[in-house]
Amino acid sequence: MKLKEARAWRKKIETAASTQTDEVALESIDLYPPWKEDLSVGVGERYRYWGQLYKVVQAHTTQADWTPDKTPALFVKVSVEEWPEWVQPTGAHDAYSIGDKVVHNGKHWESAYDSNTWEPGVFGWNEL
Repeated sequence: MKLKEARAWRKKIETAASTQTDEVALESIDLYPPWKEDLSVGVGERYRYWGQLYKVVQAHTTQADWTPDKTPALFVKVSVEEWPEWVQPTGAHDAYSIGDKVVHNGKHWESAYDSNTWEPGVFGWNEL
């Protein structure tokens, strides 16, 4: 297969992968492009980084010091866990919605409000 043809197939695969659910995406991480510097990324796009799959939550151009594992304002780790670990939102774009479930300080919490940026146990969460 020629390089040009291989690149065309890769593009088709990445386009098809973009429509997968998170559950299916986690079973086929290698279908997603690797994160790298100087990419223009859009909300909802997924990228591989050190064996993990991340989803863009805020459109931006990637930078060396904005890696997916270190910038929760830009990326969220793709997960299908019912009770993911709570992460401090940095604004409305990554705030918790009513009914979102998290684990924080060893306890299970459910968000009681939309656009919830409060820490569980402080305000806006019900302990379950």
